[in-house]
Amino acid sequence: MDTQPQQAGNEVAHAGRILSRLGLVTAFGHVSQRTGRGMLITPAADLATVTAADLVEVDLTATSLPPGAPAEAWAHLAVYAARPDVGAIARAQPPPAFAAAAALPGELPLLHGQACWLGERVAVHCDPRLLRSRELAAAAAAALGSSDALLLRGNGALTCGVAPGLAAARMWLLAAACQTWLAAAAASDAPRLMDAAEAASWRAAGAELLPRLWTHLSSTAPEGYDRD
Repeated sequence: MDTQPQQAGNEVAHAGRILSRLGLVTAFGHVSQRTGRGMLITPAADLATVTAADLVEVDLTATSLPPGAPAEAWAHLAVYAARPDVGAIARAQPPPAFAAAAALPGELPLLHGQACWLGERVAVHCDPRLLRSRELAAAAAAALGSSDALLLRGNGALTCGVAPGLAAARMWLLAAACQTWLAAAAASDAPRLMDAAEAASWRAAGAELLPRLWTHLSSTAPEGYDRD
């Protein structure tokens, strides 16, 4: 997944600003994209203000982080190492994710079709510590497995995609899936889950429909908001 640095930088910064616009991050959060043997990642800064010129380049085999990189860049490196299919990662704190991860013992039940675009399962990583070391990051990457979304108890969430926009779109979907489960669990002792065949039919349409969702989410930003 070798991506031209300038194009990648624009996409990463744009995805970060949209996450901010959607209320999925506050002063914390980051987006990255794989670029050959490295990655471009947003700095330790408010994503609402980040442009392509602010991004930090990190080698995928780095043993220390360069100046300006967020301390949780280790999580991005661990996922890229474990998942060659992942081209981009979003790290955010959707408010419903905190409640869902605190209430769920193992994984998030998938109750609606679009939630199936998060993967076959969405695990809850139960260690609430910040992913500021290779060891803690590797444990989170292992909990993610082959999925494209992971809830981090007390620490928000992580989502993946082939491009930054799709990772950001999955973060919005994860927030919606958490909110749906919280509402359904409050209304019923046994919310009806998607069965295997239903989930598979929705998952098969994900490559077609997820980019449309990202286009829609991007349009919520005012004109010029996403320009570098």
